[in-house]
Amino acid sequence: MASDPLYINDRIVIAGWELTEQFVLAGGPGGQNVNKVSTAVQLFFDIQASPSLPDQVKANALRLAGRRVSKDGVLMIEANRFRSQERNREDARERLKELILKAAEPPPPPRKKTRPTRSSIERRLKEKSGRAEIKKLRGRPGGE
Repeated sequence: MASDPLYINDRIVIAGWELTEQFVLAGGPGGQNVNKVSTAVQLFFDIQASPSLPDQVKANALRLAGRRVSKDGVLMIEANRFRSQERNREDARERLKELILKAAEPPPPPRKKTRPTRSSIERRLKEKSGRAEIKKLRGRPGGE
């Protein structure tokens, strides 16, 4: 199944040879099945050396992956949510797809500086003076 290509979107497809899977024992519920069958999946993907990803997507993916990436730029996703090996494998591939889709998003447009309107400035100052008046009335009454 690791030899199947992973389709991210219409421009990005990760070839099957770039993905490496390793099956390990998983803890959690499952009775004796947990002790006998290696159901957890470790999916390895070399982001740094991947020819499938553009440079900008690689940089964003490395930043988003954080501690899941080794010093060599290899991403490891561990999936052990489910009791079956096949569902864990699908889960790991789906999580890799989500990460790369998030890394491929275009950056948000830059913020345009705007000035406050005259009426909003007047409202703010009126509110401010009203607050000051309320606080002034809280003091001790002045004896005249």
